[in-house]
Order: sequence, then C-alpha cells, then structure tokens
Amino acid sequence: MPNKSNVAMLEQIKGSIEASKGFFVIDYRGLSVKESQELRRALREVNSEMKVYKNNIMRIALKEEGLPDIGENLVGTCAYVFFENDPVDAAKAIKDKAAQFKKIEFVAGVADGKGLNGEEAKAYADLASREELMAQLVYVMASPLRGIASVCAGPARGLVTALDALASKRSEEH
Repeated sequence: MPNKSNVAMLEQIKGSIEASKGFFVIDYRGLSVKESQELRRALREVNSEMKVYKNNIMRIALKEEGLPDIGENLVGTCAYVFFENDPVDAAKAIKDKAAQFKKIEFVAGVADGKGLNGEEAKAYADLASREELMAQLVYVMASPLRGIASVCAGPARGLVTALDALASKRSEEH
C-alpha cells in the first residue's frame, strides 16, 4: 500500500504539470532560506513557480503524464521550476540568480514537449524572450515602410527645396 503522503504528492505534481507548459530542474543545494525566497520571488515575477518534490515520485508522475523520460537526471537535491508561459523568461530568472548566488545549476527540464539535459535547459536562458522577438519583428517589418516613406517624400522634399531656392533668388533680385 503506497504511503498517503506520497500519493498526495503525486497528485500535486500532476497538478503542477497540467497547469504549466513545462519545467526546469535545478540543483539548489547550498541556498539559504533568504536566497531561496529571493529566487522564488524572481520566478513569480515571470509567472513561474519553484516546487520541491521527491525525485522518485516525480519520475512516476512524468511516466504517468506521458512526458519525456528525464529520470536519470533526477538525482540529489532537485527543485522543479514550472513555467506558465515562456520558458525563456523562467530560464533567464534562474540564470540571473545562479550568477548572483553561484549555487544554482540547471539539471534537466521539459520544454516544448522535449526532454532537456542541463546544458540544453541552460541554453534557453540565452535565447531572446517572446517580447524581444516581437520587437525585432516589428523593427524588421517597419524598416521597409520607413524606406518607402522616405522615397515617397523625396520628390516633395525636392520640390520644396527648388521653390525655396526660387524664392530666395527672386528676393535677391528685388
């Protein structure tokens, strides 16, 4: 008969998985309570949440939910960072705090339906966020429009310059 607390944890894990688009696994060994709270706060700001679950129960949940098998990476002190929207934002928040505390490491993850090792998970932090990509797209789309506007304004600008020169010449003659 399974332990009731383990069954309850399994249900919590499944709830976290269903409410998120994926998660990163981090090794948070050595973080003080204050540092852990600071990490959790930074993650909340990007619609992410850090949970600590037993690795064995997490393996069971991954299998039951049909997610990629990353079980071999789930060893030692692991925390699970579930993200609601953009994995890049969560990865950047983790990376920033890892640089600040020098105690956090990416272990694994599941993002975009794929299992990730530590290096692949960490690589998400180097990608452009959704907002940055949208800004770049707008810039790229607006560049030709600016060029067209400049070309269309060219003849009018030339006409104004010619009329101004003509007016100056006439005022000199009078």
